Amino acid sequence: MTPPPADFDAVDLGPAPSDRSGPGKLGRPQVSDHPSARALRDRFGSVVTCHAVNAGDQCVVWIDPARSLEVLGWLRDDPKQAFDMMADVTAVDYGGGRPVNVVYQLYSTPRREALRVRCELPDAELRIDSVTGLWASANWLEREVYDLFGVIFEGHPDLRRILMPDDYAEGHPLRKDFPLRGRFSRAEQTRRALSQELSHSYLEGDLLKGGEPQRSDREVEPAKGPHKRTS
Repeated sequence: MTPPPADFDAVDLGPAPSDRSGPGKLGRPQVSDHPSARALRDRFGSVVTCHAVNAGDQCVVWIDPARSLEVLGWLRDDPKQAFDMMADVTAVDYGGGRPVNVVYQLYSTPRREALRVRCELPDAELRIDSVTGLWASANWLEREVYDLFGVIFEGHPDLRRILMPDDYAEGHPLRKDFPLRGRFSRAEQTRRALSQELSHSYLEGDLLKGGEPQRSDREVEPAKGPHKRTS
């Protein structure tokens, strides 16, 4: 009789693939007849690599990342599309060396319509043009994708970490190959934390508000005033 799996066996085995169809093959049927999908095919042809409808009515279009800035700019500026709002920029890592998908969630406020655009980036070349020049809202969103997935957004005005510390050296936490407990050992993580100066985590003004920091080598004066001994 095979013994039941231990509680943490799944952790030791690592992440299971969310799709088993192989690198670059996500099983996406070309089933969308969405007006924006048709317009993109008519305007850009083979730049549109695939399209589908998810969750009932969400049109998803995959495009060539080399033309992403051109396509997204057209979706914003063409009067019949008018996707004037960049609601979200995120990413998906399927693991196993498969492409990392950069995902743009667009919304047209005049037409009250949403569109999702995805670009597959090779795992070894995570670079794509920034769209901050098209939508200012993409600025911090692209920084988050850079921080957590390692995608480089070419032309971004201030591409740096936004959630993890600037000197975080363990990589990008939302990649599938990122260990559950981090890349450094607990001992190394503790050593690094204890060796940091207070200024690493606090602004100078915050330190002044708190007064002189307590030190373990200072003698602590006993509390003054009457007190009762409890049994």
